[in-house]
Amino acid sequence: MNAVLTPARMTPDEYLAWEDTQEERHEYVGGEIFAMVGARRQHEMIAGNAYLFWRQALRGGPCQVFASGMKLRVGAANAFIYPDLMISCDKRDQTRDADRALSHPWLIVEVLSDSTAAYDRGRKFELYRQIDSLTHYLLVEQTRPYAELFRKNAQGEWVLQPLQASDTLRIERPHPVEWPVSTLFEDVDFGDEGKA
Repeated sequence: MNAVLTPARMTPDEYLAWEDTQEERHEYVGGEIFAMVGARRQHEMIAGNAYLFWRQALRGGPCQVFASGMKLRVGAANAFIYPDLMISCDKRDQTRDADRALSHPWLIVEVLSDSTAAYDRGRKFELYRQIDSLTHYLLVEQTRPYAELFRKNAQGEWVLQPLQASDTLRIERPHPVEWPVSTLFEDVDFGDEGKA
């Protein structure tokens, strides 16, 4: 991510007003603005597959699934971020105050790219861990059928679970869901990169 030159550091309200006038998306961390990078086809397909699976799995219930166009507000970090996918079942995220940004997701999915992988695993995960409601963070590679789930346990520690396409995730919240990891990679052509 590259910092965007703006006249001065912005307040959150100034950022929201400014962002509404921009053609491209920008993230906001501690007063600084960062331009979002365009995504590859594989990235969009994986994110779309995750959205379709969860939209169907949660249909008719109290939870809502959001794709990459919805901002996440991390209040404790004074940040606004665009996750690739997030799910919230919190009624506070279903009010008019949450029309521009959610604050209480329980699951976030990020599809990794060469330019963002270090940030998604490092600083961004550090920001996400400040969200009390968050219990699942899934990182998905776009060059091979592989993912990593970080799950917060009862002690508040984040535990890593590596995942191959042949694995199935069992997620208990908001009700038990069996998530075949292979669904993330449907119709994705990894070419020679994903065959190693």
